[in-house]
Amino acid sequence: MAELTRLFEIPYHQQKKYPKSDMLCRKDPDGSWKKYSTEEVIAIVNRLSIGLLNYGIKAGDKVGLISENRPEWNFIDLAILQIGAVDVPIYPTITEADYEFIFNNSEIKACFVSSQDLLGKVSNIKHKVPTLQDIFTIDKIKDAKNWEEVLNFEGSATQADVDAAKDAVKTNDLATIIYTSGTTGVPKGVMLSHGNIISNVQAVLTILPLESTDRNLSFLPLCHIFERTVLYSYMIAGCSTYYAESMDTIGDNLKEVKPQYFSTVPRLLEKVYDKIVAKGNTLEGSKRKLFFWAMDLGDQWEPTGKSFSYKLKLSLARKLIFSKWQEALGGEIKGIITGAAALQKRLEKVFNAAGMPVRQGYGMTESSPVITISRFEDDDYMVGTVGRPIPGVEVKIEPGSGEICCKGPNVMLGYYKRPDATAETIDADGWLHTGDVGEFVDGKYLKITDRIKQLFKTSGGKYVAPTPIESKFVESPMIEAMLVTGNDQKFVGALFVPSEEQLKHFCTECNLANSSIKEMIQHKEVLDCFQKICDEYNVNFGHVEQIKRFKLLSEPWSIETGELTPTMKVKRKVVMEKYAKEIDEIYNV
Repeated sequence: MAELTRLFEIPYHQQKKYPKSDMLCRKDPDGSWKKYSTEEVIAIVNRLSIGLLNYGIKAGDKVGLISENRPEWNFIDLAILQIGAVDVPIYPTITEADYEFIFNNSEIKACFVSSQDLLGKVSNIKHKVPTLQDIFTIDKIKDAKNWEEVLNFEGSATQADVDAAKDAVKTNDLATIIYTSGTTGVPKGVMLSHGNIISNVQAVLTILPLESTDRNLSFLPLCHIFERTVLYSYMIAGCSTYYAESMDTIGDNLKEVKPQYFSTVPRLLEKVYDKIVAKGNTLEGSKRKLFFWAMDLGDQWEPTGKSFSYKLKLSLARKLIFSKWQEALGGEIKGIITGAAALQKRLEKVFNAAGMPVRQGYGMTESSPVITISRFEDDDYMVGTVGRPIPGVEVKIEPGSGEICCKGPNVMLGYYKRPDATAETIDADGWLHTGDVGEFVDGKYLKITDRIKQLFKTSGGKYVAPTPIESKFVESPMIEAMLVTGNDQKFVGALFVPSEEQLKHFCTECNLANSSIKEMIQHKEVLDCFQKICDEYNVNFGHVEQIKRFKLLSEPWSIETGELTPTMKVKRKVVMEKYAKEIDEIYNV
Protein backbone atom coordinates (compact mmCIF):
# COMPACT_ATOMS: atom_id res chain seq x y z
CA MET A 1 0.00 0.00 0.00
CA ALA A 2 1.34 3.40 -0.99
CA GLU A 3 2.28 5.74 1.83
CA LEU A 4 -0.40 8.43 1.99
CA THR A 5 0.21 11.51 4.10
CA ARG A 6 -2.92 13.65 3.60
CA LEU A 7 -6.58 12.65 3.69
CA PHE A 8 -7.56 14.09 0.31
CA GLU A 9 -5.08 11.75 -1.41
CA ILE A 10 -7.36 8.80 -0.60
CA PRO A 11 -9.75 8.96 -3.61
CA TYR A 12 -6.81 9.46 -5.98
CA HIS A 13 -5.20 6.35 -4.51
CA GLN A 14 -8.42 4.42 -5.09
CA GLN A 15 -8.63 5.70 -8.67
CA LYS A 16 -5.10 4.47 -9.35
CA LYS A 17 -5.38 1.08 -7.62
CA TYR A 18 -9.06 0.07 -7.46
CA PRO A 19 -11.28 2.35 -9.59
CA LYS A 20 -14.91 1.69 -8.63
CA SER A 21 -18.20 2.20 -10.42
CA ASP A 22 -19.87 2.36 -6.99
CA MET A 23 -17.40 4.14 -4.72
CA LEU A 24 -20.21 5.97 -2.86
CA CYS A 25 -23.90 5.08 -3.10
CA ARG A 26 -27.18 6.34 -1.71
CA LYS A 27 -30.83 5.37 -2.06
CA ASP A 28 -32.94 7.59 -4.32
CA PRO A 29 -36.61 8.30 -3.54
CA ASP A 30 -37.66 6.00 -6.41
CA GLY A 31 -36.00 3.06 -4.63
CA SER A 32 -32.96 2.78 -6.90
CA TRP A 33 -29.37 3.21 -5.77
CA LYS A 34 -27.54 6.29 -7.03
CA LYS A 35 -23.92 5.23 -7.55
CA TYR A 36 -20.95 7.56 -7.85
CA SER A 37 -17.81 6.16 -9.44
CA THR A 38 -14.34 7.02 -8.18
CA GLU A 39 -13.84 9.24 -11.22
CA GLU A 40 -17.13 11.06 -10.61
CA VAL A 41 -16.30 11.61 -6.93
CA ILE A 42 -12.93 13.15 -7.78
CA ALA A 43 -14.46 15.38 -10.47
CA ILE A 44 -17.17 16.67 -8.08
CA VAL A 45 -14.65 17.24 -5.27
CA ASN A 46 -12.35 19.24 -7.55
CA ARG A 47 -15.21 21.40 -8.87
CA LEU A 48 -16.35 22.02 -5.31
CA SER A 49 -12.81 22.97 -4.25
CA ILE A 50 -12.65 25.50 -7.08
CA GLY A 51 -16.01 26.89 -5.97
CA LEU A 52 -14.84 27.21 -2.36
CA LEU A 53 -11.73 29.10 -3.46
CA ASN A 54 -13.84 31.39 -5.64
CA TYR A 55 -16.22 31.91 -2.74
CA GLY A 56 -13.30 33.07 -0.60
CA ILE A 57 -12.52 30.05 1.56
CA LYS A 58 -8.78 29.81 2.12
CA ALA A 59 -6.32 27.64 4.00
CA GLY A 60 -7.08 27.58 7.71
CA ASP A 61 -10.69 28.77 7.38
CA LYS A 62 -13.27 26.73 9.30
CA VAL A 63 -16.25 25.28 7.40
CA GLY A 64 -19.17 23.62 9.18
CA LEU A 65 -20.73 20.40 7.89
CA ILE A 66 -24.02 19.20 9.38
CA SER A 67 -25.62 16.30 7.55
CA GLU A 68 -26.78 12.74 7.77
CA ASN A 69 -24.64 10.15 5.97
CA ARG A 70 -24.76 10.69 2.20
CA PRO A 71 -22.20 11.07 -0.62
CA GLU A 72 -22.45 14.86 -0.46
CA TRP A 73 -20.92 14.67 3.03
CA ASN A 74 -17.81 13.12 1.50
CA PHE A 75 -17.71 15.54 -1.43
CA ILE A 76 -17.76 18.52 0.91
CA ASP A 77 -15.30 16.96 3.38
CA LEU A 78 -12.68 16.19 0.73
CA ALA A 79 -13.18 19.50 -1.10
CA ILE A 80 -12.55 21.44 2.11
CA LEU A 81 -9.50 19.39 3.04
CA GLN A 82 -7.70 19.62 -0.28
CA ILE A 83 -7.59 23.43 -0.24
CA GLY A 84 -6.10 23.43 3.25
CA ALA A 85 -9.28 24.59 4.99
CA VAL A 86 -10.53 22.91 8.17
CA ASP A 87 -13.85 21.11 8.34
CA VAL A 88 -15.96 21.12 11.48
CA PRO A 89 -18.41 18.19 11.26
CA ILE A 90 -21.29 18.56 13.71
CA TYR A 91 -24.06 16.20 14.81
CA PRO A 92 -27.46 16.95 13.25
CA THR A 93 -29.18 16.03 16.54
CA ILE A 94 -27.79 18.64 18.96
CA THR A 95 -29.48 21.80 20.23
CA GLU A 96 -29.32 25.35 18.88
CA ALA A 97 -27.39 26.34 22.00
CA ASP A 98 -24.75 23.71 21.17
CA TYR A 99 -24.57 24.97 17.58
CA GLU A 100 -24.10 28.52 18.80
CA PHE A 101 -21.24 27.48 21.10
CA ILE A 102 -19.46 25.36 18.47
CA PHE A 103 -19.86 27.92 15.66
CA ASN A 104 -18.44 30.72 17.79
CA ASN A 105 -15.73 28.63 19.38
CA SER A 106 -14.42 27.39 16.02
CA GLU A 107 -15.17 30.64 14.15
CA ILE A 108 -17.02 28.96 11.31
CA LYS A 109 -16.99 31.02 8.10
CA ALA A 110 -19.48 29.00 6.02
CA CYS A 111 -21.71 26.03 6.77
CA PHE A 112 -23.30 23.23 4.78
CA VAL A 113 -26.51 21.71 6.17
CA SER A 114 -28.55 18.88 4.72
CA SER A 115 -32.18 19.69 5.46
CA GLN A 116 -34.88 22.29 6.09
CA ASP A 117 -34.86 21.49 9.80
CA LEU A 118 -31.10 22.03 10.12
CA LEU A 119 -31.29 25.18 8.02
CA GLY A 120 -33.84 26.51 10.50
CA LYS A 121 -31.63 25.72 13.51
CA VAL A 122 -28.53 27.32 12.03
CA SER A 123 -30.45 30.32 10.65
CA ASN A 124 -31.84 30.96 14.13
CA ILE A 125 -28.33 31.42 15.55
CA LYS A 126 -26.66 33.06 12.54
CA HIS A 127 -27.04 36.57 13.97
CA LYS A 128 -25.16 35.41 17.08
CA VAL A 129 -22.16 34.15 15.07
CA PRO A 130 -20.16 37.10 13.67
CA THR A 131 -17.87 34.93 11.53
CA LEU A 132 -20.66 33.02 9.74
CA GLN A 133 -21.14 34.42 6.25
CA ASP A 134 -23.38 31.91 4.51
CA ILE A 135 -25.38 28.71 4.92
CA PHE A 136 -25.69 26.26 2.02
CA THR A 137 -28.18 23.38 1.91
CA ILE A 138 -27.71 19.96 0.38
CA ASP A 139 -31.43 19.39 -0.16
CA LYS A 140 -33.02 21.80 -2.59
CA ILE A 141 -34.97 24.25 -0.42
CA LYS A 142 -36.89 27.26 -1.63
CA ASP A 143 -35.14 30.61 -1.02
CA ALA A 144 -32.07 28.85 0.38
CA LYS A 145 -28.58 28.78 -1.11
CA ASN A 146 -27.83 25.28 -2.39
CA TRP A 147 -24.45 23.55 -2.26
CA GLU A 148 -24.49 23.33 -6.05
CA GLU A 149 -24.14 27.11 -6.10
CA VAL A 150 -20.66 26.60 -4.64
CA LEU A 151 -20.06 23.74 -7.06
CA ASN A 152 -20.78 26.10 -9.97
CA PHE A 153 -19.46 29.33 -8.41
CA GLU A 154 -17.54 31.21 -11.10
CA GLY A 155 -14.44 33.24 -10.43
CA SER A 156 -10.76 33.42 -11.16
CA ALA A 157 -9.79 30.19 -9.39
CA THR A 158 -8.98 27.14 -11.53
CA GLN A 159 -7.87 23.55 -11.05
CA ALA A 160 -4.29 24.82 -11.05
CA ASP A 161 -5.11 26.82 -7.90
CA VAL A 162 -6.59 23.71 -6.27
CA ASP A 163 -3.45 21.74 -7.13
CA ALA A 164 -1.30 24.50 -5.66
CA ALA A 165 -3.41 24.52 -2.49
CA LYS A 166 -3.04 20.74 -2.21
CA ASP A 167 0.73 20.98 -2.56
CA ALA A 168 0.83 23.49 0.29
CA VAL A 169 -0.94 21.18 2.77
CA LYS A 170 1.42 19.35 5.12
CA THR A 171 0.73 16.09 6.91
CA ASN A 172 0.80 17.78 10.33
CA ASP A 173 -1.58 20.56 9.30
CA LEU A 174 -4.92 20.78 11.09
CA ALA A 175 -7.57 18.91 9.07
CA THR A 176 -10.64 18.88 11.28
CA ILE A 177 -12.04 20.01 14.62
CA ILE A 178 -14.40 17.45 16.13
CA TYR A 179 -16.38 18.46 19.17
CA THR A 180 -16.75 15.83 21.86
CA SER A 181 -20.29 14.79 22.66
CA GLY A 182 -20.08 16.39 26.07
CA THR A 183 -21.21 13.61 28.45
CA THR A 184 -19.73 15.59 31.33
CA GLY A 185 -20.04 19.23 30.31
CA VAL A 186 -19.22 21.79 27.61
CA PRO A 187 -17.95 20.20 24.35
CA LYS A 188 -14.26 20.52 23.61
CA GLY A 189 -12.93 20.85 20.05
CA VAL A 190 -10.52 18.02 19.30
CA MET A 191 -7.93 19.13 16.73
CA LEU A 192 -6.85 16.31 14.42
CA SER A 193 -4.26 16.66 11.69
CA HIS A 194 -4.15 14.86 8.36
CA GLY A 195 -1.32 12.77 9.79
CA ASN A 196 -3.25 11.88 12.96
CA ILE A 197 -6.13 10.35 11.04
CA ILE A 198 -4.27 8.84 8.11
CA SER A 199 -1.74 7.12 10.39
CA ASN A 200 -4.70 5.56 12.19
CA VAL A 201 -6.30 4.50 8.91
CA GLN A 202 -3.14 2.85 7.62
CA ALA A 203 -2.58 1.02 10.90
CA VAL A 204 -6.16 -0.28 10.90
CA LEU A 205 -5.74 -1.49 7.32
CA THR A 206 -2.98 -3.87 8.44
CA ILE A 207 -5.57 -5.55 10.68
CA LEU A 208 -8.87 -5.54 8.80
CA PRO A 209 -8.95 -8.30 6.13
CA LEU A 210 -10.57 -6.07 3.49
CA GLU A 211 -10.72 -6.86 -0.22
CA SER A 212 -11.36 -4.42 -3.04
CA THR A 213 -14.53 -6.32 -3.98
CA ASP A 214 -16.09 -5.83 -0.52
CA ARG A 215 -19.11 -3.65 0.19
CA ASN A 216 -19.71 -1.65 3.36
CA LEU A 217 -23.06 -0.45 4.69
CA SER A 218 -22.62 2.81 6.60
CA PHE A 219 -25.09 4.20 9.11
CA LEU A 220 -23.14 5.51 12.11
CA PRO A 221 -22.70 9.30 11.98
CA LEU A 222 -19.82 10.39 9.74
CA CYS A 223 -19.30 13.39 12.00
CA HIS A 224 -18.02 10.92 14.60
CA ILE A 225 -14.37 10.01 14.06
CA PHE A 226 -15.07 6.26 14.42
CA GLU A 227 -17.19 5.96 11.27
CA ARG A 228 -15.13 8.55 9.43
CA THR A 229 -11.84 6.70 9.98
CA VAL A 230 -13.43 3.38 9.08
CA LEU A 231 -14.83 4.92 5.90
CA TYR A 232 -11.45 6.33 4.85
CA SER A 233 -10.08 2.79 5.41
CA TYR A 234 -12.68 1.29 3.09
CA MET A 235 -11.86 3.91 0.46
CA ILE A 236 -8.13 3.13 0.51
CA ALA A 237 -8.82 -0.61 0.35
CA GLY A 238 -11.04 -0.09 -2.71
CA CYS A 239 -14.27 -1.12 -1.01
CA SER A 240 -17.66 0.31 -2.02
CA THR A 241 -19.72 2.24 0.53
CA TYR A 242 -23.51 2.20 0.55
CA TYR A 243 -25.33 4.56 2.90
CA ALA A 244 -28.39 3.31 4.76
CA GLU A 245 -31.45 5.49 4.16
CA SER A 246 -31.98 5.94 7.89
CA MET A 247 -31.55 4.08 11.17
CA ASP A 248 -35.04 2.65 10.65
CA THR A 249 -34.19 1.06 7.29
CA ILE A 250 -30.93 -0.65 8.25
CA GLY A 251 -32.56 -4.11 8.20
CA ASP A 252 -33.93 -3.65 4.69
CA ASN A 253 -30.72 -2.03 3.43
CA LEU A 254 -28.62 -4.92 4.75
CA LYS A 255 -30.71 -7.36 2.72
CA GLU A 256 -30.44 -5.18 -0.41
CA VAL A 257 -26.75 -4.32 -0.27
CA LYS A 258 -25.52 -7.66 1.13
CA PRO A 259 -22.43 -6.03 2.66
CA GLN A 260 -19.32 -7.87 3.74
CA TYR A 261 -18.68 -5.35 6.54
CA PHE A 262 -20.35 -2.71 8.64
CA SER A 263 -19.43 -0.80 11.77
CA THR A 264 -21.86 -0.32 14.61
CA VAL A 265 -22.27 0.45 18.30
CA PRO A 266 -23.20 -2.26 20.82
CA ARG A 267 -26.69 -0.88 21.42
CA LEU A 268 -27.73 -1.59 17.83
CA LEU A 269 -26.45 -5.17 18.06
CA GLU A 270 -28.36 -5.51 21.32
CA LYS A 271 -31.55 -4.43 19.55
CA VAL A 272 -30.97 -7.00 16.78
CA TYR A 273 -30.35 -9.69 19.41
CA ASP A 274 -33.40 -8.73 21.47
CA LYS A 275 -35.66 -8.97 18.40
CA ILE A 276 -34.27 -12.41 17.56
CA VAL A 277 -34.80 -13.64 21.14
CA ALA A 278 -38.33 -12.16 21.17
CA LYS A 279 -39.10 -14.11 18.01
CA GLY A 280 -37.60 -17.24 19.53
CA ASN A 281 -39.88 -16.86 22.55
CA THR A 282 -42.92 -17.11 20.27
CA LEU A 283 -41.85 -20.52 18.95
CA GLU A 284 -43.35 -23.70 20.32
CA GLY A 285 -42.42 -27.35 20.69
CA SER A 286 -39.37 -28.69 18.87
CA LYS A 287 -38.70 -25.41 17.05
CA ARG A 288 -38.41 -23.57 20.37
CA LYS A 289 -36.11 -26.26 21.81
CA LEU A 290 -33.91 -26.13 18.71
CA PHE A 291 -33.70 -22.33 18.84
CA PHE A 292 -32.57 -22.20 22.45
CA TRP A 293 -30.23 -25.18 21.93
CA ALA A 294 -28.45 -23.06 19.30
CA MET A 295 -28.44 -20.05 21.63
CA ASP A 296 -26.84 -22.19 24.36
CA LEU A 297 -24.12 -23.24 21.91
CA GLY A 298 -23.58 -19.55 21.21
CA ASP A 299 -23.04 -18.87 24.91
CA GLN A 300 -20.32 -21.55 24.95
CA TRP A 301 -18.42 -20.19 21.92
CA GLU A 302 -14.70 -19.44 22.20
CA PRO A 303 -12.29 -18.64 19.35
CA THR A 304 -10.09 -21.68 20.05
CA GLY A 305 -9.97 -24.85 22.11
CA LYS A 306 -13.46 -26.21 21.45
CA SER A 307 -13.97 -29.95 21.07
CA PHE A 308 -14.77 -31.75 17.82
CA SER A 309 -18.20 -32.54 19.26
CA TYR A 310 -18.93 -28.86 19.90
CA LYS A 311 -17.77 -27.88 16.41
CA LEU A 312 -20.05 -30.52 14.88
CA LYS A 313 -23.04 -29.24 16.87
CA LEU A 314 -22.21 -25.64 15.96
CA SER A 315 -22.02 -26.53 12.28
CA LEU A 316 -25.52 -27.99 12.53
CA ALA A 317 -26.80 -24.97 14.47
CA ARG A 318 -25.43 -22.64 11.82
CA LYS A 319 -27.23 -24.57 9.12
CA LEU A 320 -30.57 -24.86 10.93
CA ILE A 321 -30.79 -21.65 13.01
CA PHE A 322 -27.95 -19.19 12.54
CA SER A 323 -28.24 -19.22 8.74
CA LYS A 324 -31.46 -17.22 9.21
CA TRP A 325 -29.52 -14.63 11.24
CA GLN A 326 -27.00 -14.36 8.43
CA GLU A 327 -29.76 -13.89 5.85
CA ALA A 328 -31.28 -11.09 7.95
CA LEU A 329 -27.95 -9.23 7.74
CA GLY A 330 -27.57 -9.80 4.00
CA GLY A 331 -26.00 -13.25 4.02
CA GLU A 332 -22.43 -12.19 3.14
CA ILE A 333 -21.06 -10.72 6.39
CA LYS A 334 -17.31 -11.21 6.86
CA GLY A 335 -16.94 -8.86 9.78
CA ILE A 336 -18.75 -6.45 12.10
CA ILE A 337 -16.67 -3.78 13.81
CA THR A 338 -18.06 -2.29 17.00
CA GLY A 339 -16.85 0.50 19.23
CA ALA A 340 -17.80 3.56 21.33
CA ALA A 341 -19.02 1.38 24.24
CA ALA A 342 -18.49 -2.06 25.74
CA LEU A 343 -20.01 -5.04 23.92
CA GLN A 344 -21.70 -7.65 26.09
CA LYS A 345 -19.76 -10.92 26.14
CA ARG A 346 -22.96 -12.81 25.41
CA LEU A 347 -23.49 -10.89 22.19
CA GLU A 348 -19.86 -11.16 21.16
CA LYS A 349 -20.03 -14.93 21.53
CA VAL A 350 -23.37 -15.56 19.87
CA PHE A 351 -22.67 -13.45 16.76
CA ASN A 352 -19.32 -15.17 16.31
CA ALA A 353 -21.00 -18.53 16.83
CA ALA A 354 -23.52 -17.54 14.16
CA GLY A 355 -20.67 -17.18 11.66
CA MET A 356 -20.61 -13.38 11.69
CA PRO A 357 -17.33 -12.31 13.33
CA VAL A 358 -17.73 -9.33 15.66
CA ARG A 359 -14.59 -7.49 16.70
CA GLN A 360 -14.31 -4.68 19.22
CA GLY A 361 -12.16 -1.62 18.80
CA TYR A 362 -11.24 0.86 21.52
CA GLY A 363 -10.27 4.48 21.34
CA MET A 364 -11.47 8.05 21.63
CA THR A 365 -11.85 11.10 19.43
CA GLU A 366 -8.54 12.39 20.82
CA SER A 367 -6.75 9.33 19.37
CA SER A 368 -8.22 9.53 15.87
CA PRO A 369 -9.84 7.19 17.27
CA VAL A 370 -8.40 3.66 17.31
CA ILE A 371 -6.00 2.64 20.07
CA THR A 372 -6.61 -1.12 20.12
CA ILE A 373 -8.64 -3.55 18.05
CA SER A 374 -9.38 -7.27 18.24
CA ARG A 375 -7.77 -9.25 15.45
CA PHE A 376 -9.81 -11.37 13.08
CA GLU A 377 -7.48 -14.36 13.46
CA ASP A 378 -9.04 -16.68 16.05
CA ASP A 379 -5.67 -17.57 17.54
CA ASP A 380 -4.96 -13.90 18.29
CA TYR A 381 -8.31 -12.93 19.75
CA MET A 382 -9.77 -12.97 23.25
CA VAL A 383 -13.48 -12.55 24.00
CA GLY A 384 -14.29 -9.76 26.46
CA THR A 385 -11.28 -7.65 25.53
CA VAL A 386 -10.72 -4.86 23.01
CA GLY A 387 -7.71 -6.55 21.48
CA ARG A 388 -4.13 -5.43 21.08
CA PRO A 389 -2.72 -1.98 20.31
CA ILE A 390 -2.60 -1.09 16.63
CA PRO A 391 0.82 -0.81 14.95
CA GLY A 392 2.67 2.36 15.89
CA VAL A 393 0.65 3.04 19.05
CA GLU A 394 2.00 2.38 22.55
CA VAL A 395 -0.34 1.65 25.45
CA LYS A 396 0.46 1.59 29.15
CA ILE A 397 -1.49 1.25 32.38
CA GLU A 398 -0.69 3.94 34.94
CA PRO A 399 0.47 2.42 38.23
CA GLY A 400 -1.92 3.15 41.08
CA SER A 401 -4.84 4.61 39.15
CA GLY A 402 -5.01 1.89 36.49
CA GLU A 403 -5.65 4.56 33.85
CA ILE A 404 -5.07 3.61 30.21
CA CYS A 405 -2.63 5.93 28.41
CA CYS A 406 -1.46 5.87 24.82
CA LYS A 407 1.20 7.50 22.69
CA GLY A 408 1.58 7.58 18.93
CA PRO A 409 1.05 9.50 15.68
CA ASN A 410 -2.71 9.26 16.20
CA VAL A 411 -2.73 11.50 19.30
CA MET A 412 -4.48 14.82 18.68
CA LEU A 413 -2.79 18.18 18.27
CA GLY A 414 -4.79 19.37 21.28
CA TYR A 415 -8.11 20.98 22.20
CA TYR A 416 -8.96 24.08 20.17
CA LYS A 417 -8.36 27.24 22.23
CA ARG A 418 -8.02 25.07 25.36
CA PRO A 419 -4.33 24.71 26.25
CA ASP A 420 -5.39 24.11 29.86
CA ALA A 421 -7.53 21.12 28.94
CA THR A 422 -4.84 19.87 26.54
CA ALA A 423 -2.24 19.92 29.32
CA GLU A 424 -4.61 17.95 31.57
CA THR A 425 -5.06 15.26 28.91
CA ILE A 426 -1.63 14.97 27.26
CA ASP A 427 1.27 14.90 29.69
CA ALA A 428 4.76 16.32 29.18
CA ASP A 429 6.00 13.00 27.77
CA GLY A 430 3.26 12.90 25.11
CA TRP A 431 1.05 10.28 26.76
CA LEU A 432 -2.68 10.74 26.15
CA HIS A 433 -4.62 10.04 29.36
CA THR A 434 -7.88 8.37 28.31
CA GLY A 435 -9.81 8.56 31.58
CA ASP A 436 -10.57 4.84 31.23
CA VAL A 437 -9.42 2.20 33.69
CA GLY A 438 -8.14 -1.07 32.29
CA GLU A 439 -5.79 -4.00 32.49
CA PHE A 440 -3.91 -6.29 30.15
CA VAL A 441 -5.07 -9.91 30.03
CA ASP A 442 -2.30 -12.43 29.24
CA GLY A 443 0.00 -9.44 29.00
CA LYS A 444 -1.33 -8.27 25.63
CA TYR A 445 -5.15 -8.04 25.35
CA LEU A 446 -6.59 -4.82 26.77
CA LYS A 447 -9.69 -5.04 28.93
CA ILE A 448 -11.63 -1.90 29.90
CA THR A 449 -12.94 -2.00 33.44
CA ASP A 450 -14.42 1.48 33.98
CA ARG A 451 -14.19 5.25 33.61
CA ILE A 452 -12.23 7.09 36.30
CA LYS A 453 -14.83 9.87 36.49
CA GLN A 454 -17.68 7.36 36.82
CA LEU A 455 -16.31 5.68 39.93
CA PHE A 456 -18.24 6.73 43.01
CA LYS A 457 -18.05 6.14 46.73
CA THR A 458 -20.89 5.03 48.98
CA SER A 459 -21.47 6.75 52.31
CA GLY A 460 -19.65 3.78 53.86
CA GLY A 461 -16.50 4.78 51.97
CA LYS A 462 -16.55 1.90 49.46
CA TYR A 463 -15.72 2.59 45.80
CA VAL A 464 -18.13 1.27 43.16
CA ALA A 465 -17.47 0.97 39.42
CA PRO A 466 -20.87 1.25 37.68
CA THR A 467 -19.91 0.19 34.15
CA PRO A 468 -19.36 -3.57 34.81
CA ILE A 469 -22.66 -3.69 36.71
CA GLU A 470 -24.57 -1.96 33.92
CA SER A 471 -22.90 -4.07 31.23
CA LYS A 472 -23.99 -7.26 33.01
CA PHE A 473 -27.55 -6.22 33.82
CA VAL A 474 -28.41 -5.07 30.28
CA GLU A 475 -27.81 -8.66 29.19
CA SER A 476 -31.36 -9.21 30.42
CA PRO A 477 -33.78 -8.90 27.48
CA MET A 478 -36.14 -7.07 29.87
CA ILE A 479 -33.71 -4.16 30.32
CA GLU A 480 -33.39 -1.58 27.54
CA ALA A 481 -31.01 0.68 29.51
CA MET A 482 -30.00 1.40 33.07
CA LEU A 483 -27.99 3.68 35.32
CA VAL A 484 -26.38 2.63 38.58
CA THR A 485 -26.77 5.10 41.46
CA GLY A 486 -25.33 5.35 44.96
CA ASN A 487 -22.83 8.20 45.25
CA ASP A 488 -22.64 9.14 48.95
CA GLN A 489 -25.57 6.79 49.66
CA LYS A 490 -25.80 3.78 51.97
CA PHE A 491 -26.28 1.33 49.12
CA VAL A 492 -26.24 0.92 45.33
CA GLY A 493 -29.49 1.42 43.45
CA ALA A 494 -30.53 1.56 39.80
CA LEU A 495 -32.82 3.22 37.31
CA PHE A 496 -34.15 0.68 34.80
CA VAL A 497 -35.64 1.47 31.40
CA PRO A 498 -37.63 -1.67 30.52
CA SER A 499 -37.70 -3.07 26.99
CA GLU A 500 -41.17 -2.16 25.76
CA GLU A 501 -41.38 -5.22 23.52
CA GLN A 502 -40.35 -7.66 26.24
CA LEU A 503 -42.52 -5.91 28.83
CA LYS A 504 -45.61 -6.24 26.65
CA HIS A 505 -44.83 -9.89 26.03
CA PHE A 506 -44.46 -10.50 29.79
CA CYS A 507 -47.74 -8.73 30.58
CA THR A 508 -49.59 -10.62 27.86
CA GLU A 509 -48.29 -13.95 29.20
CA CYS A 510 -49.41 -12.97 32.71
CA ASN A 511 -52.81 -11.61 31.54
CA LEU A 512 -51.93 -8.12 32.78
CA ALA A 513 -53.12 -4.81 31.32
CA ASN A 514 -50.51 -3.48 28.89
CA SER A 515 -51.93 -0.36 27.28
CA SER A 516 -48.90 1.76 28.24
CA ILE A 517 -45.48 1.33 29.82
CA LYS A 518 -46.55 3.62 32.65
CA GLU A 519 -49.38 1.23 33.43
CA MET A 520 -47.29 -1.92 33.03
CA ILE A 521 -44.52 -0.91 35.43
CA GLN A 522 -47.06 -0.50 38.22
CA HIS A 523 -47.99 -4.20 38.24
CA LYS A 524 -46.67 -6.16 41.22
CA GLU A 525 -45.81 -9.04 38.88
CA VAL A 526 -43.58 -6.76 36.79
CA LEU A 527 -41.83 -5.38 39.87
CA ASP A 528 -41.31 -8.94 41.12
CA CYS A 529 -39.87 -9.86 37.72
CA PHE A 530 -37.28 -7.09 37.96
CA GLN A 531 -36.48 -8.05 41.52
CA LYS A 532 -35.75 -11.59 40.28
CA ILE A 533 -33.46 -10.11 37.62
CA CYS A 534 -31.62 -8.23 40.37
CA ASP A 535 -31.34 -11.41 42.45
CA GLU A 536 -30.00 -13.33 39.44
CA TYR A 537 -27.37 -10.80 38.35
CA ASN A 538 -26.34 -9.55 41.80
CA VAL A 539 -24.51 -12.83 42.45
CA ASN A 540 -21.85 -11.64 39.96
CA PHE A 541 -20.86 -8.78 42.25
CA GLY A 542 -19.64 -8.15 45.77
CA HIS A 543 -22.13 -7.20 48.46
CA VAL A 544 -21.38 -3.47 48.22
CA GLU A 545 -21.90 -3.48 44.42
CA GLN A 546 -25.24 -5.28 44.43
CA ILE A 547 -28.43 -3.47 43.41
CA LYS A 548 -30.52 -3.16 46.58
CA ARG A 549 -33.43 -1.04 45.29
CA PHE A 550 -34.53 0.23 41.88
CA LYS A 551 -37.04 2.37 40.02
CA LEU A 552 -38.64 1.49 36.69
CA LEU A 553 -38.95 4.36 34.20
CA SER A 554 -41.78 4.72 31.69
CA GLU A 555 -39.94 6.82 29.08
CA PRO A 556 -37.20 5.45 26.79
CA TRP A 557 -33.85 7.22 26.60
CA SER A 558 -32.81 8.60 23.25
CA ILE A 559 -30.49 11.01 21.47
CA GLU A 560 -33.42 13.33 20.76
CA THR A 561 -34.57 13.53 24.39
CA GLY A 562 -31.00 14.11 25.58
CA GLU A 563 -30.17 11.06 27.69
CA LEU A 564 -27.92 9.45 25.05
CA THR A 565 -24.94 10.78 23.13
CA PRO A 566 -24.99 10.41 19.32
CA THR A 567 -23.03 7.17 19.77
CA MET A 568 -25.73 5.97 22.19
CA LYS A 569 -23.75 6.22 25.42
CA VAL A 570 -25.71 7.28 28.49
CA LYS A 571 -25.17 10.89 29.59
CA ARG A 572 -24.92 10.23 33.30
CA LYS A 573 -25.12 13.84 34.37
CA VAL A 574 -28.24 14.46 32.29
CA VAL A 575 -29.98 11.32 33.57
CA MET A 576 -29.06 12.06 37.18
CA GLU A 577 -30.51 15.57 36.90
CA LYS A 578 -33.60 14.56 34.92
CA TYR A 579 -34.52 11.73 37.27
CA ALA A 580 -33.41 13.31 40.56
CA LYS A 581 -36.88 12.72 42.03
CA GLU A 582 -36.87 9.02 41.14
CA ILE A 583 -33.33 8.60 42.52
CA ASP A 584 -34.39 10.34 45.71
CA GLU A 585 -37.30 7.88 46.02
CA ILE A 586 -34.85 4.95 45.86
CA TYR A 587 -33.15 6.19 49.02
CA ASN A 588 -36.04 7.78 50.90
CA VAL A 589 -38.85 5.35 51.63
